[in-house]
Amino acid sequence: MKRILLAAAVAASAGSGGMAQEKPGFRDTPMLPDGKWRVHDADRPHPAVVTPGAEPGAPPSDAVVLSPDAWTPTGKPWIVKDGVMTVPPRADGEGENALVSKRSFGDVQLHLEFRSPNPPEKSSQDRGNSGIWFMQRYELQILDGYENPTYADGTVGAIYAWKPPLVNPSRPPGEWQSYDIIFERPRFAPDGKLLRPAYATAFLNGVLVQNRQPWLGSTVWRKVATYEAHGDAAPIQLQDHDSAVSFRNIWVRPLPEAALSHDATGGVQ
Repeated sequence: MKRILLAAAVAASAGSGGMAQEKPGFRDTPMLPDGKWRVHDADRPHPAVVTPGAEPGAPPSDAVVLSPDAWTPTGKPWIVKDGVMTVPPRADGEGENALVSKRSFGDVQLHLEFRSPNPPEKSSQDRGNSGIWFMQRYELQILDGYENPTYADGTVGAIYAWKPPLVNPSRPPGEWQSYDIIFERPRFAPDGKLLRPAYATAFLNGVLVQNRQPWLGSTVWRKVATYEAHGDAAPIQLQDHDSAVSFRNIWVRPLPEAALSHDATGGVQ
């Protein structure tokens, strides 16, 4: 009924005489808690239009696509075929061959697809191990988690060395799997004091595995993570853990301040 009345009011305002049509909405409703806009405010800016991908997992129109040429290897180049990037084999005594994005990011939505080697080799942390390092500091784990026991805070979907995933929705090795992650960077005061931790919300194969979970700090193996002040943007890094994990269809959407969780300012946004 309210929609019918509003439509009638808009039509009446645009009636004879060539009068300009009023914006849909109201200017006599109560103010919202943010102190900027009224309920159903006619003057409130509309959200930007974004065209979604043509199929699930495809990048939307405002995404930054991280194709193979968007990365720099720290060691030998990764193997690239048909848009798929695979961790190269290591020679004896050779160090890590990570991939680092050429562009830096802060708050992002990230989509990534990965595949563990099949047939699987080894077990636990030596089976299909890799990781997504936001800002080259904060690791969300990649591992072959299908019937592969390991320590809980090191399995796929874990904030490594801190929080196990809520569930384990892993697909068998050799099948493509998807991550969809919201990463909120930490905030620091000018003196380096931590004002707000980093947060992660993550879906693995469409299943929630981290629900706005705060990070303890920069990921460290076998230690409790701690924060160290850093800039507002840094590269994303893909880890080489001496396992031939493959990646494809990686894209990110840099997020505006308006996307931050409401507690960022201590009030409602």
